[in-house]
Amino acid sequence: MAPSTLVSRRSFMRFAGTAAAAVPLLSEAPRLLAADSAQHDPYMGRFKMPDANAVIISSNENPLGPSAGALAAMSQAMRQGGRYHSETKNQVVEAFSRSFDLQPGYVSIWAGSTPALDMALRWNIGPGKALVVGNPSYEQGPRAAQSMKAPLFSVPLTATGAHDVRAMVAATPNAGAYYIVNPNNPTGTMTPREDILWLLANKPAGSIVIVDEAYHHFSKDEPVIDQVAADKDIIVTRTFSKIYGMAGLRAGLYIARPDLQAPSISRLGPAATLDGAGEVSMATAHACTVSVTDRTLVPARRKINADIREATLEWMDRRGYKVYAGSQANFFMVDVKRPGRDFAALMQRQDVYIGRTWPAMPTYVRITVGTAEEMRKFRAAFVKAYDTEPAVAHASLPYSAPSELQFLA
Repeated sequence: MAPSTLVSRRSFMRFAGTAAAAVPLLSEAPRLLAADSAQHDPYMGRFKMPDANAVIISSNENPLGPSAGALAAMSQAMRQGGRYHSETKNQVVEAFSRSFDLQPGYVSIWAGSTPALDMALRWNIGPGKALVVGNPSYEQGPRAAQSMKAPLFSVPLTATGAHDVRAMVAATPNAGAYYIVNPNNPTGTMTPREDILWLLANKPAGSIVIVDEAYHHFSKDEPVIDQVAADKDIIVTRTFSKIYGMAGLRAGLYIARPDLQAPSISRLGPAATLDGAGEVSMATAHACTVSVTDRTLVPARRKINADIREATLEWMDRRGYKVYAGSQANFFMVDVKRPGRDFAALMQRQDVYIGRTWPAMPTYVRITVGTAEEMRKFRAAFVKAYDTEPAVAHASLPYSAPSELQFLA
């Protein structure tokens, strides 16, 4: 790795009536978020309860929340909440499938991408079928390997923060699955499409490539869903939690050819306790369909995120802070020159809640891109925390780093 210079999840806004009537409730989000996070996240609740003005940029949420169209669709759908309306899920699948020329049977919808990822991972690994992952990267892969008693091979990222696909193939001849997060979490960096195509062409027969595209909407790079349409050995997962701003509404997609579609939970054995597995609500499904079919939503939100991210990174560069280069996501990593947990505790004292660290990068912290105003407050707090002597930071509030796995992707 060559570091250089370079919006919590289950909160649900209750609203009724029209979308316009729901808008004022947006101001309730920080309070609801803080109350929910306190129950799950030791970072935010065990030692200090965020107030309504806290800046919470720790879990890669989208501060914009659901789009106006999604809010209106949910409001209308809730009037029919006494009915099951299972066909609404099919509408999401059909809309998404059309956008990528996928045939029926290639897409399924789940309550977030976490259960979809767990099924993709656990169904393809086991005691004799290893899992190969990048390092640092999202921990859901290693957790699945542990649950399934599968050998785990952790391969360092390249100097540009990409998954080293050649080293991943060389790691073991007995791979059951290769897990690629693209953009990668926590670095925000991309693995080039051509590298994933190489992996598909050179992996051992019978193994599966699993590509987690939770943050791909923030990148302008081409996705690899066309490889699913071409019937390759690949599973792609997507989520509505990130750019669509629906983290608390729980929806994700599992994209693979029919014979690789997620098996029923009853067939998964240890995977039967999948986090977040369950039905997508009718209101959520309507919001997903509206979001997928709104062709202006992703480009507009991508630009908002990129503009705020780049402005923040330019500021950090001017001040000489060391940022991990190349993020194309709604987060980035910065070296704080001390244990990240100590730095996060200092930021916490200033009512700014930032992300955690990874063992491979213990002095780096992950920062979610918030609103322009949130990032202004972040910058002011960052300077104060960074200028605090490390010895003082170490004596700050007790701190226990949160695991993102306590939440749902």
